[in-house]
Amino acid sequence: MPTPHEGAPAPSIESQQAGPAGADAVSLREITAETVRRICTLEVAELQRVFVAPNAISIAQAYFEPRAWFRGIYAGEEPVGFAMLEIDLAKHSYYLWRFMIDHRHQGKGYGKRALELVIEHVRTLPEATALELSYHPGPGEPAPFYARLGFEETGRIEEGERVMRLTLSPG
Repeated sequence: MPTPHEGAPAPSIESQQAGPAGADAVSLREITAETVRRICTLEVAELQRVFVAPNAISIAQAYFEPRAWFRGIYAGEEPVGFAMLEIDLAKHSYYLWRFMIDHRHQGKGYGKRALELVIEHVRTLPEATALELSYHPGPGEPAPFYARLGFEETGRIEEGERVMRLTLSPG
């Protein structure tokens, strides 16, 4: 069985773009044996823990799901977050499974830029017309963050989570 980074398409070149003014560049990088511990130590704020699983759990799940694609989020050389997609090439279905920025790095624009890079990656995948995600509703929920990036509520609820969708315009 291929590992998640082998089983799903990876970007031809790791994306790296300038972050917010004065900030280091934000990039998505493959997680390796040398970097996994640092990624696993990243945590969201205590009040946000109900919204996202710890990175160690996400990485473990990814190794048992061939459709998983995951990356560490970096600001310069500093790991600041984690992103994971479920990529179903047979159905041309793309889903943001996990996304987090460490509590010490929130509010710096890293999450916005990282999600833009994830969206750019999804646009390169076959017949990508949308990216979906779901979230637990509640105080401090991430819906406003996702809405600022163009995601819209679908009205669907799956396993108690609200589903949002970003329609990807062609080319």
